[in-house]
Amino acid sequence: MVNPLPDPIDPVVNWTEAGESHSARWRSEGGAPSPKRVTVADDRITADAAYRLASEGNALLWRGDFQNARQLLQAMARRIDRKPRKAAASPLEAFNFHRQAQSQRARTLGMLLLPLEADFSIPLRRAPNVKEACAEAYGVGDEPSVVSLRELLGVIGAHEWRKKGVDIPALGERIHPHYGVFSPVRGEYLQLVAEAPLPSSKLAFDIGTGTGVLAAVLARRGVKHVIATDQDPRALVCARQNIARLGLKGRVDVVEADLFPEGRAPLIVCNPPWLPARANSPLEHAIYDPDSRMLLGFLNGLAAHLEPGGEGWLILSDLAEHLGLRSRESLLAAFDAAGLTVVGRMDTRPTHPRVADETDPLHAARAAEVTSLWRLASRNL
Repeated sequence: MVNPLPDPIDPVVNWTEAGESHSARWRSEGGAPSPKRVTVADDRITADAAYRLASEGNALLWRGDFQNARQLLQAMARRIDRKPRKAAASPLEAFNFHRQAQSQRARTLGMLLLPLEADFSIPLRRAPNVKEACAEAYGVGDEPSVVSLRELLGVIGAHEWRKKGVDIPALGERIHPHYGVFSPVRGEYLQLVAEAPLPSSKLAFDIGTGTGVLAAVLARRGVKHVIATDQDPRALVCARQNIARLGLKGRVDVVEADLFPEGRAPLIVCNPPWLPARANSPLEHAIYDPDSRMLLGFLNGLAAHLEPGGEGWLILSDLAEHLGLRSRESLLAAFDAAGLTVVGRMDTRPTHPRVADETDPLHAARAAEVTSLWRLASRNL
């Protein structure tokens, strides 16, 4: 699930250009504050100068060639990536250093800004047409705005993924993620759901459905009715479109709910964010679960929503355990405190490229990671 960015007022960016004061709406789905110092820049600026200004918190509003801005951003990223990493004494310290570096990198690269017209056109030479991509991310355009090039490239990339889709072997189909909705690119956990023995084919709940992929897998396995929940507007739209595209509209209902829908089911599935850490932006809520709120909410409400003889399937990586963010003992204690017992577990190892990347500061933890489908039942049923 992804929590929408609260935006009680529209922040603005202010700058001076040709001796005149200007302002425009500030767009940041990542939740970054509007920059306080803005300098107009173009193709004449060097990468070293741009990097120095950005590192000092001075944003650069680009007036040059769009493709040159992309090259400049890449050059700034190379300068950041050349900086030596801090030596870590433990996996937890390595994780904290990694997140600090990621946050600083995002802040610095986010200082290269582009103007957008009210219709989301970019008034720069060699600029691509991003109107459709921006409309998918931001809604209807109604006024000129300013956005970081880094975010805009993410919006463009998300648009391409939405058009192309993600191949899901467990479905034999493609799922089309929307901007801000977690993409199911790690297929190993989907295969677990495709292979685990069904306690019933009558009804299932999919908690925090996101793209709707788990609900679709369950329906394709023969579950007659699946109720998929989410509370993020983007996820609800995304899941409904995917379900309709797959021809499952009569079998899967996508409803807005905070975790559980009303009633009970013989099968309840949940794939919460795997890392119990603070999200640095609203878009990170699909990865980070502060204080394990969603995980514990699912566990503590599961028994009350299971039918007699039913099972709750918790899909969870143990990466947090290898990073020192959560212990196996605390996870088992949470099961026990929620009145749950483990009736089975299926494990698999991830296959994504970072598992083999020894330059990744979290390589040791990723190489040891195991993703599990925990089959849980209520002790009182």
